[in-house]
Amino acid sequence: MDSATHLAPHRARWWHRLDDGRLQCDLCPRDCKLGEGQRGACFVRQNLGGGMVLTTYGRSSGFCVDPIEKKPLNHFLPGSRVLSFGTAGCNLMCKFCQNWDISKARDMDRLTDRASPDGIAGAAAASGCRSVAFTYNDPVIFAEYAMDVADACHERGLRTVAVTAGYMHAGPRRAFYAKMDAANVDLKAFTEGFYARLSAAHLQPVLDTLQYLRHETDTWLEITTLLIPGQNDSSEELAALSAWIARELGPDVPLHFTAFHPDYKMTDLPRTPTSTLTRAREIARAAGLRYVYTGNVHDATGGTTHCPGCQAALIVRDWYRIERNRLTAAGRCPDCGTKIPGHFETTALPFGNRRIPVTIPPDD
Repeated sequence: MDSATHLAPHRARWWHRLDDGRLQCDLCPRDCKLGEGQRGACFVRQNLGGGMVLTTYGRSSGFCVDPIEKKPLNHFLPGSRVLSFGTAGCNLMCKFCQNWDISKARDMDRLTDRASPDGIAGAAAASGCRSVAFTYNDPVIFAEYAMDVADACHERGLRTVAVTAGYMHAGPRRAFYAKMDAANVDLKAFTEGFYARLSAAHLQPVLDTLQYLRHETDTWLEITTLLIPGQNDSSEELAALSAWIARELGPDVPLHFTAFHPDYKMTDLPRTPTSTLTRAREIARAAGLRYVYTGNVHDATGGTTHCPGCQAALIVRDWYRIERNRLTAAGRCPDCGTKIPGHFETTALPFGNRRIPVTIPPDD
């Protein structure tokens, strides 16, 4: 087969037939009910021939080797390289989407990169990656593909990373995260109004995912909140968000506050000032969170991992680049011996802030 458009439809999981003959998708809280030929809100799950199919299985919008810090993950194999890829579509409708050309895509023919799960794992290993990340668009909607890739990665000793909004039903969530070694979950705000108005979604399912990951899995968890001026950056909301994380997830879950830039349907707002990120970090630290970072800006203080025991600077970062890493191989502070939570290993030459496109060889 020479074209991605000739791939046979892949049968999807997590759906059931309704009394009126339509199919209901049970993957996420949208519960899309589809007649023959119809696609869900994500656009990639379709009622075809009386069964649900995943139309983007084996097809990607592109592959790149990134620094793991770009996901962002600061406590998971820092300094290592990760093979990143996504497909198309999304089950949220964020007006501020920073990857809207991929996540809002409705043209399946643009997915010209074909790759089998084993091909992806092999390319990651050949590129010197320690992990593969499902990112750019939300892997929830291509869960079957991501899970098969994860199996192939684990067979080669590679880790897997989900970058996601966490909008998922409980059953699929259990199956999906059983395959994931790390996740960065996008907690977009801490009000139902924001989720309803700007993402056409709900807050509680995301909170459920966060609690599930923290308390019922071994998946390493970090959280990102994109701060949008005037929308989710008030001191009151940031205090409530931080207090919930500290209380429900614990003080050791890393939290990233990242800067918004005008995009997609929200081009009339300004970029997030660095001062807003600094204020958010101070609020979260005052709430008891030990590892709070700023992103999408040059901020050495906000990018650095500090020891909560003696306050020593342990991993100094400038954006995605590690300038210095003083952690021991066991992930401890060399000054006071405090154990830093996460997955660490010594990296002689951190990958830095490069981004290298990768071509996956076709199957024989």
